[in-house]
Amino acid sequence: MSQDTHEHASRATLKERALEELHTFKLVAGYLFVCLAVLMFYQSTLPGAAQAGVSSLGAAAIKAAILAKFLLLGQAMGVGEKARVKRVGPAIFAKSVQLWLLVIALSVAEELLVGRYHGKSFGATLAEFESRSIVHVVAKSLVVLLILLPLIATKEFSRTLGPGVLRGILAAKSQDS
Repeated sequence: MSQDTHEHASRATLKERALEELHTFKLVAGYLFVCLAVLMFYQSTLPGAAQAGVSSLGAAAIKAAILAKFLLLGQAMGVGEKARVKRVGPAIFAKSVQLWLLVIALSVAEELLVGRYHGKSFGATLAEFESRSIVHVVAKSLVVLLILLPLIATKEFSRTLGPGVLRGILAAKSQDS
């Protein structure tokens, strides 16, 4: 293969990978947006909570995009791939927990950076974070784990079945129809 042909093939592959990453990002962010928007709506129905509005949908979109990027970074770093579990169920759980722990760590780092951006010291931001109810923080993080489980399960089922098989199953007409 000539140098020009090889460079063209590399660029096409890079472009294809970038498009695949963008497509994956859109799917993951869309799924997370729906989950977060529903959770924010639920929170707004609780006594004493602020009403959900357009701004809460914007917040859900931003949070979904950030979480999706965290998950794709984790995937790119191979988080969860080292769990040498042979069965699909335990592999789903192991990968979900590992990505959940990564999301927690990156979320804390994000909180620190946002605090710094707003002129707060890391210590002040940590003190503010520690003032939150531990039960509330644990509950929110467990909800994130529950959101991750079906996302990772879908990915693992698709990987186990082979390229396009799960999509074909989900798009197929039911035999009862």
